[in-house]
Amino acid sequence: QVQLVESGGGLVQPGGSLRLTCAASGRTISTFSMAWFRQAPGQEREFVAGISWSGVTTDYADSVKGRFTISRDNAKNAVYLQMDSLKPEDTAVYSCAAGHGALLGITSADFASWGQGTQVTVSS
Repeated sequence: QVQLVESGGGLVQPGGSLRLTCAASGRTISTFSMAWFRQAPGQEREFVAGISWSGVTTDYADSVKGRFTISRDNAKNAVYLQMDSLKPEDTAVYSCAAGHGALLGITSADFASWGQGTQVTVSS
């Protein structure tokens, strides 16, 4: 079982940027797909971005395309989410997740391990 810890959240003004980090421990994530999900109050958890084990393939929710970038560093056992041009509707708890294997999915069922999440608040 891999343990995941997110960091980098906080309060930012609309139009600002944040970079989230997901640090993994317990085992290497180099053979797993990875993803970021988010959940706003009163809403269901939604897929934000995903990346294949090699980093070659990425996928994004339509709402964040062109603004967010997912990346990974397998040597550091970490995954990142660069968030630019943030909007108030991006406010949520952001969690990273490790897949069951190498195949990149976009639903919660496609992922086996989850972090506790980090709060991102976009407000003026």
